[in-house]
Amino acid sequence: MKYDTVDARISPEGRLNVLSKVEVNRLLDTSHGGLYRLFRNCSLAVLNSGNYLDDGKELLERYRSFDIRIIQEERGIKLEVKNAPATAFVDGRIIRGINEHLFAVLRDVIYTNDEIGCNPKLNLESSAGITNAVFHILRNANILRPTRNPRLVVCWGGHSISQLEYDYSKLVGYQLGLRGLDVCTGCGHGAMKGPMKGAAVGHAKQRINDGHYLGVSEPGIIAAEPPNPIVNDLVILPDIEKRLESFVRIAHAVVVFPGGAGTAEEIFYLLGILMCSDNANIPFPLIFTGPKSSKGYFNQINQFIGHTLGPEAQTRYKIIIDNPLAVAREVQAGIRQVREFRKNTDDAYYFNWLLKIDTEFQKPFVATHENIKNLELHKNMERSLLASNLRRLFSSVVSGNVKDEGIRIVEQHGPFEIHGDMEIIESLDSLLTSFVEQQRMRLPGTKYVPSYRIIRKS
Repeated sequence: MKYDTVDARISPEGRLNVLSKVEVNRLLDTSHGGLYRLFRNCSLAVLNSGNYLDDGKELLERYRSFDIRIIQEERGIKLEVKNAPATAFVDGRIIRGINEHLFAVLRDVIYTNDEIGCNPKLNLESSAGITNAVFHILRNANILRPTRNPRLVVCWGGHSISQLEYDYSKLVGYQLGLRGLDVCTGCGHGAMKGPMKGAAVGHAKQRINDGHYLGVSEPGIIAAEPPNPIVNDLVILPDIEKRLESFVRIAHAVVVFPGGAGTAEEIFYLLGILMCSDNANIPFPLIFTGPKSSKGYFNQINQFIGHTLGPEAQTRYKIIIDNPLAVAREVQAGIRQVREFRKNTDDAYYFNWLLKIDTEFQKPFVATHENIKNLELHKNMERSLLASNLRRLFSSVVSGNVKDEGIRIVEQHGPFEIHGDMEIIESLDSLLTSFVEQQRMRLPGTKYVPSYRIIRKS
């Protein structure tokens, strides 16, 4: 099938308007260096915004001839694209929001390489060093707002959800927006778009002109979850672990909508952190919510958490079904507690420095058959480590489902094999099977072929 494409030269819009000659030269070097593939693939994902596709491999194959280059001019730079998705343009001119996101990609890819990866002052082998790296990337992207009172609500949930669930997420976002709260999501569609869309209407009714709709992504997932049209700030972290840390460091509250393996990954990441004794007294509002039709989904999630992490983990969140108003009020009350705590402890409103995150949650995990087979999933494990390994497992399922590299590994070597204690494996199998049956692993109408296989020991 042939897809319409466009060739164009694009000027900066809202990003990288002023550059030194040294910066321009560095960008020129990078456009021809080892980062080109990363920059190209992320740029293609942004240019494909609005086209629902949850397969990173298919996107790259669909636009194999796409190319992007940095052109140096007297007053700065331009981007030259060839065979770019035509839907990113209107009458030959790139859509302004996509333009901004395209240069945000350039900003983050270059900064992460030059100032993070090559910075001897940042020890990326230590927990503090990784947290500092996350902070510097966010600060460079200008998404930290030091003059604002706490008001950022991170919303998690799947890209493949029902229309009823999507409409409900908009209603929750609307109630948040009416209360002057901002929304941050993984920047894709589904439960990542709904809360932003609702909040935008709430902000409009309250005549709030500086509403923040923040999208946080990473190179592996952005092809499957490109920025939705509501996102007015985009930041790309170098890997999924730093993306997750960004969410919990900048969040003043987290709301979880229905989703699949990616949402489960986010839940176990946060619960594993909150169960650390050092974080016991840190207020962190966490709410699971959905329409009445999602009650069974959250019951199963709650049961799985109980089976694996125990009752203590279940005390760290509230489940509110079919009540957007109650969700917004609970979030608002929780954020008041966050503000008072940060004020009393002199912690920043815009970055949760006091939250302790163990290196097990920060080290990049590569989804290979060997790594997944060696993941320990045992009932007698320390709960935080079990949460970390479950997070890695769900992340691997996501990789095999939608990420280019993960899809290719599964195609070449077959499904990932999952081993562990029978009780955990049985519960995990039940949960993943329900995700498949409810079409939470793929966009509706597309066939899902499992990227994993549960191994039961006789």
